[in-house]
Order: sequence, then structure tokens, then C-alpha cells
Amino acid sequence: MAVVIRLRRSGAKKRPFYRIVVAHAAYQPRGQYIESLGYYSPIEPVQLEVDVDRAVSWLNRGAQPSETVRSLLAKTGTLAKWRGEDQTETATEETAVEETAVEETATE
Repeated sequence: MAVVIRLRRSGAKKRPFYRIVVAHAAYQPRGQYIESLGYYSPIEPVQLEVDVDRAVSWLNRGAQPSETVRSLLAKTGTLAKWRGEDQTETATEETAVEETAVEETATE
């Protein structure tokens, strides 16, 4: 059975609150779920909390995030961690490229 990471709506009418859950694809959206990974509240102030380690664990096991969950995971840096991209490494590489460009223009 395929496993998905999706939003499970709760909260009062016109006051949405979502739990980010891992569930079997065949389960109904408001039905059973395997594990809760965090929550998302779109009402101002926007609140988003994700257990990054557990989310990466489920992604490594093949769980497929929904479109919305994918964008939320990208905001928290979970997708970058899952892909092995570290923001400090990319920032260091960009700085090194800029320094090289400055040195080349200075020597010319």
C-alpha cells in the first residue's frame, strides 16, 4: 500500500487548522493515519511546525508528499535536508565564486 504525507483538516468552521500526517493513500483524508509529523495554521499569525527528522525518515522510506505538503516542507528546509543539500555549503560555494570573480576583476 502506498504511503502519503498530507494535510488532515481540523478546527472550527472558517477557522482551519491542519495536521501534517503520514497515512495510507487509500485512507480517507479525515480517517486513520499512521503518524502525525506536525501542524500548519494558515490563520494570521501563520504557524508551521514539522518534525524534520521524522519527515526525512518517511521520505527516505518512499512516502509521497502532496503538493501543498511539499511546499510546506520546502519552507521548513526539510526537502533540502532530505536531498542532502545543506544551506551552509551552498552559501560557502556562492561566496567562493563571488570572491574569485572579484579577484579576477582586480587583477585585470
